[in-house]
Amino acid sequence: MSHYQATVLWQRPPDVAFTDGRYSRVHLWRFDGGVEVPASASPHVVPLPFSAAEPVDPEEAYVAALASCHMLTFLSIAARRRFVVDRYGDTAEGVMEKNGDGRLAVTRVVLNPRVAYVGPAPDRTVEEAMHHAAHEQCFLANSVRTMIETRLG
Repeated sequence: MSHYQATVLWQRPPDVAFTDGRYSRVHLWRFDGGVEVPASASPHVVPLPFSAAEPVDPEEAYVAALASCHMLTFLSIAARRRFVVDRYGDTAEGVMEKNGDGRLAVTRVVLNPRVAYVGPAPDRTVEEAMHHAAHEQCFLANSVRTMIETRLG
């Protein structure tokens, strides 16, 4: 079993009332190893200036995490099958809309991987099978319906 941790930090400026909803959603994500990522609510969800366009928002991070997991799993499969991947790129897209329960959700993520090989490359059928296997084996793709537990400190 493995455990993962991320620290999310937000601080209300002393001159902000908060209860009127007119507060900044800009915050910080801190990961092990000391990496810090500026984050904010998406301007698609919370209008500017109470969000910021430059930081990463949770929806983008969710899409990127799914795409990254798929890529890492695909690279492992390719290496085991003796295909040398020279470059892997993906411009993944997520769609947020109401789900079957009428709640807003990221209902669909479309991966658009482009893989370049050195030496022999798999034909399209084999590469499609490798992507299918990557999807089946990706930890995050297998977790999309994850139960969220809240523990109050």
